[in-house]
Amino acid sequence: MPADRPATLAAWLRTRSDAQLAELLGARPDVARPAPSDVVTLASRLAVPVSVDRALDELDAATLQVLDVVLLAPTDGVEAAEVAAALPGLPDDVVAAAVERLTTRALLWGEDVLHAPDQVRRAVRYPAGLGRRAAELRVALPADLPAAVGALDPAERQVLERLAGDRPVGHLPEAGGGAASPARRLLQAGLLARIDALNVELPREIGLLLRGPEPYGPPRPEPRPAVVEREPAVVDRQAAGAALESVGRVGELLAVLEEEPAGLLRSGGVAVRDRKRLAKALTVSEADAGWLLELAFAAGLLDVGGAHRDEWLPTRGYDVWREQPLADRWATLAAGWLESTRLPSLVGQRDVAGKGVNALSPDLVRHTAPAIRRSVLTALAASPPGSGLAPDDLVALLRWRTPRRADRLAPVPDMLAEAARIGVLVGGVLSSGGHGLLTGGEEGAAMRMQGLLPEPVDHVLAQPDLTLVAPGPLVAQLADTLSLVADVESSGGATVFRVTESSVRRALDAGWSATDLHDLFTRASRTPVPQALDYLVDDVARQHGRLRVGAIECYVRSDDHGLLSQVLSDRRTAGAELRRLAPGVLVSGLGADEVLGVLRAAGYAPAGESPGGAVLTRPPARPRAAGRRHGALPSPAARPVTAAEAEATVREIRAGDAALAARPAAPVRQIPGVTTAGTLEVLSRAIREGLPVWLGYVDAQGSGSQRVVQPVSLAGGFLQGWDERRQENRTFAVHRITSVALVDEEAPAAGNG
Repeated sequence: MPADRPATLAAWLRTRSDAQLAELLGARPDVARPAPSDVVTLASRLAVPVSVDRALDELDAATLQVLDVVLLAPTDGVEAAEVAAALPGLPDDVVAAAVERLTTRALLWGEDVLHAPDQVRRAVRYPAGLGRRAAELRVALPADLPAAVGALDPAERQVLERLAGDRPVGHLPEAGGGAASPARRLLQAGLLARIDALNVELPREIGLLLRGPEPYGPPRPEPRPAVVEREPAVVDRQAAGAALESVGRVGELLAVLEEEPAGLLRSGGVAVRDRKRLAKALTVSEADAGWLLELAFAAGLLDVGGAHRDEWLPTRGYDVWREQPLADRWATLAAGWLESTRLPSLVGQRDVAGKGVNALSPDLVRHTAPAIRRSVLTALAASPPGSGLAPDDLVALLRWRTPRRADRLAPVPDMLAEAARIGVLVGGVLSSGGHGLLTGGEEGAAMRMQGLLPEPVDHVLAQPDLTLVAPGPLVAQLADTLSLVADVESSGGATVFRVTESSVRRALDAGWSATDLHDLFTRASRTPVPQALDYLVDDVARQHGRLRVGAIECYVRSDDHGLLSQVLSDRRTAGAELRRLAPGVLVSGLGADEVLGVLRAAGYAPAGESPGGAVLTRPPARPRAAGRRHGALPSPAARPVTAAEAEATVREIRAGDAALAARPAAPVRQIPGVTTAGTLEVLSRAIREGLPVWLGYVDAQGSGSQRVVQPVSLAGGFLQGWDERRQENRTFAVHRITSVALVDEEAPAAGNG
């Protein structure tokens, strides 16, 4: 190798500009934290297997094919000009962009001659889908390999051609009682290598022979799928309808769970019995009920709570959510879905043990789900407004973009269906809200949906058939009131409430009077209140409260002695354990709540009574779970590196490199805790001239580190300065400083070691 060419990855990194190093840190953020102390440390992190795999997983098929050319070269190092010649099916600009992408990520290094780091070679086990060389497999190939392959029968050649495709490893059929299988005959002829008891591998030389003029496989340019065209205004209208439906359904679900929470299974999740109950209450299918449970959970509106944390309850966030504008409510649901690590489409499917998977079960967790959803939306967002892709074409494009993650794309069709249900996309076209969700998160989604969703209304239309029609989404206060005094008959763009005898009685049980109900209907309805509705309220109110239940452990009293006798002799009230105490009074050893429940179940209309004789109202409690957003929290290593962070990290790397280069071969170690005059001199000069320094420091736990610091003051044995690594002001004990050097100078002044 010429003397002017770097011999190692670390040496090549030193030749890169600050901008190129910053670009490397941005492309592979996992190597940037904590900041590498020098180039050698950076090169070591770039070779960590997990980091290499992560970087390779993000490459498209064309870039991986360019990498294969270098990996399959007979010698280490390939001329950059030879790479394009080896792939005539790919345009030169595609090859050049792929080389740039690989060198930017340090998966290849070099300028005129490209090298692959050893860890990259180990990570790509079968480059271009070819097996290992015959020497590595310890197979002796025939001297005239083309003649040996040409003499094979069609069945044997078919086996070889199949293994010469994308994967050179195949399963060896079991030995039968008759003639040997084609694979076993090939194994005996030395054209296959056994790698274990069940599998064989095709040697690379045979794969290259069978591929002929395309040793690296067919060219893999980016697919150009047909574009789906839709009118953007129509897409947004349909998306708004789906968003409105989702917000309404989730609100109804949480209102039902507020009244009667769902139980928590010991294995986690919601029982099928509770899912059926919710489906019946919402008049939806059981699959839809499971989807709504998962959506509410992902948005942080539903969680485990209760006295023993054994119930699924609305969270405290639900109280805030229901008061927000519709666009904000939808954005919370959409952002929760995008960030969720769960796959709702698995609800009802069978696990490996043959058991059905329940909604909200831990079995639905897939940590790759958020990245897949984001890749789906990113692919659709690349099309102009009103344009999109069909599901099959989208999956094909994603397989090309991340071929090493192709096995994770099975849930994509279900994810597209979920996105359509909540209004993120319509018919393969991303809506305005979907664009906002992808680029601006929850806030951006809400902003883009404003004006597309109707404003909440504060009135209903009373009908002669005892229904109340809400011509749009209701304000939270009116929706709460109507949920108490009426039952939802149908929901959608316009919600229909029906007032029934039981719903009026429910309102009276909660402390409403007949006058209150008349005033409510008169005030809330834009149409005249039908006489039938007034008559219904008055009839139920006359019957309500004729029985009074209190606590002795409790008593039941009424001025209608005949009614008490009827209650006492009714078989349906036997569970209340009533007995007569006086002509107008019955007593029970059970609590008042239990007696009220038995009498109401028997068809009576009792009212609670306070010790003073007044009607006792028991407003329904609103139990809440603490709750939190159940999304995919990116790890600190995977968090994107900002431009400022990258710049500061590059400065630390350069400073550390300069300090290492300037150190003598055998540095003199001083006694820890003793500060040299050279250290104080360098720090004083840095403060005086406003220069940053490279600082070696040992903390109280004995951990050493190297960092770039902008000194501010030096007094009392402590250095005050701005730490570039942590982006904050720090205080350093001078006696813990091990070395110091000006960033812009060559030599460091040795301190305590």
